[in-house]
Amino acid sequence: MKKVLVIAALVAGCFTISSCVSKKDLEACQTQNNRLNTQYQDAREQLAAANARIKSLQDQLNSCENTNNALQKSLSQSLSNANSNNVNIAKLVDQINESNQYIRHLVEVKSKSDSLNMVLTNNLTRSLSKEDLKDVDVQVMKGVVYISLSDNMLYKSGSYEISDAANATLSKIAKIIKDYKDYDVLIEGNTDNVPISKTNIRNNWDLSCLRASSVVQALQTKFGVDPKRLTAGGRGEYNPIASNNTTAGKTQNRRTQIIITPKLDEFMELIGKAPEK
Repeated sequence: MKKVLVIAALVAGCFTISSCVSKKDLEACQTQNNRLNTQYQDAREQLAAANARIKSLQDQLNSCENTNNALQKSLSQSLSNANSNNVNIAKLVDQINESNQYIRHLVEVKSKSDSLNMVLTNNLTRSLSKEDLKDVDVQVMKGVVYISLSDNMLYKSGSYEISDAANATLSKIAKIIKDYKDYDVLIEGNTDNVPISKTNIRNNWDLSCLRASSVVQALQTKFGVDPKRLTAGGRGEYNPIASNNTTAGKTQNRRTQIIITPKLDEFMELIGKAPEK
């Protein structure tokens, strides 16, 4: 009996020891499992953060690629525009050079015209006597030669008929006109503002035109100037050079001008002619 009891006690003790060892292992396993779960959660969070970072970097990369493509396109367009601008600039430079060349040509033409006018003026002045120059004024203005003849010298009093004394002066002027065949001649009559009314002269318009016509016909019929070069015109009292309030002013305004200019068609042809290179 005692032997049975001893065996039973031993068996019970063994069960107790076995039960204790299993509980510790279980607790250890639970602890390790908890640690692994924690590590797993940390790993998942780190993976999620890494994936988010990767996505952010990918978005940045895509944005950089788009920007780079846009810059390349813009650069290509800029280079194309630059080449086009260079072509346009080259054309503009050529146009400026041509314009400058043409301006120099015009300056040369004007200089030539001015020189011819000065020669004509000098020749005319030398051909007139001191007495002639009292009633004749010769000027060059804006490339045109103006010969202003006083009313008292040219016409009989209150008339448009040429006086005998005027013929000698007109003959000298006619010689200069004939020497310069490339010039046209405008005869322009001017009056003061004193009204005139005669049977064949209605007003100062008539008088100025008739006086200019008388000079034109004298140059043609008496002195052989080609009538194709001549033009007669009147400006009445409306082109004064002095005040009509004084006797001296009225005397200045009663004048006939012989205006000598280069032939317009030949002058324009000279201007339009391409300058020599």
